[in-house]
Amino acid sequence: MRVAVFSAKPYDKEYLAAHNRARHELTFFAPQLNEDTAPMVKKFDAVCCFVNDILNEKVIKRLAKSGVKLVALRCAGYNNIDLEAAKKANIVVCRVPEYSPYTVAEHAVALIMNLNRNIHRAFNRIRENDYSLMGLEGFELHGKTVGVLGTGAIGVAFANIMRGFGCQVIGYDPKENKTFARVGHYVGLEDFWSHSDIISLHCPLIPPTYHIINDESIAAMKSGVMLINTSRGGLVDTKAVIEALKVGKIGYLGLDVYEEEAGLFFEDYSNRVITDDIFARLLTFPNVVVTGHQAFFSKEALAAIAITTINNIDAFAKGTLDQSHVVSV
Repeated sequence: MRVAVFSAKPYDKEYLAAHNRARHELTFFAPQLNEDTAPMVKKFDAVCCFVNDILNEKVIKRLAKSGVKLVALRCAGYNNIDLEAAKKANIVVCRVPEYSPYTVAEHAVALIMNLNRNIHRAFNRIRENDYSLMGLEGFELHGKTVGVLGTGAIGVAFANIMRGFGCQVIGYDPKENKTFARVGHYVGLEDFWSHSDIISLHCPLIPPTYHIINDESIAAMKSGVMLINTSRGGLVDTKAVIEALKVGKIGYLGLDVYEEEAGLFFEDYSNRVITDDIFARLLTFPNVVVTGHQAFFSKEALAAIAITTINNIDAFAKGTLDQSHVVSV
């Protein structure tokens, strides 16, 4: 199949090419797929997209007009796609439902450790020959209550790690997971907010979870709570979080995703001024650590993503696509 790969970075080319082994004709495009770049898709059978590519109704119609029959996502999330438009256009959308839960879970733990022990601040001090300790005080994780919002494969991997620190683990998920129940216990959402010392988000971005972190849920949390998000930016109402940071309601914030990250993350803007005032305000807090959507970024995960993506394209061409990989409306 002829496949247009958008938002292609050098590592995408490396891993996809290595696992493709010339089975398909891959053409790599550095820009995101959106309304402006959709005309680039000519004489392709499929497009391969990532988290910040925009596949709205106009883009889907353009893809269909160009003969595209498959959108192969090299990620798990699909909130950036108009699925109804894809269905009407007879375009199949498939994804990588799971690649390496340990990779994302370990990054969430890295954010916790960084924030708790002020590694980011200590690093900067030492570079300036400042070896003072004032303001770097942390706390023991042992005995703390960790709330896991979303108890799929990543949530379970994260819960297991936190149990290793001696934490008490609680979880909330409308669909309970027996595997999680062996390492933690489920509580109602009200108890989840009020009992957690640390809250880590591991749920998909769907209408019921959009801005699940908002003024109301923050008000129900412990004062000084630590909040970690390695899932999807839209889970968090950033303005509400900033207000909570200003008064100390949220004591620590670790983000790997941001609701307006499209057009910002994955690019080098070191010589430019940030025009997003909300994001710029986030970066002023000493108790906030932001990484640029890199929780998935490990050798193991990149290999697994490439293998599943190429296998999905193979299976579609043969008419044997695993329905568990197909995104339906």
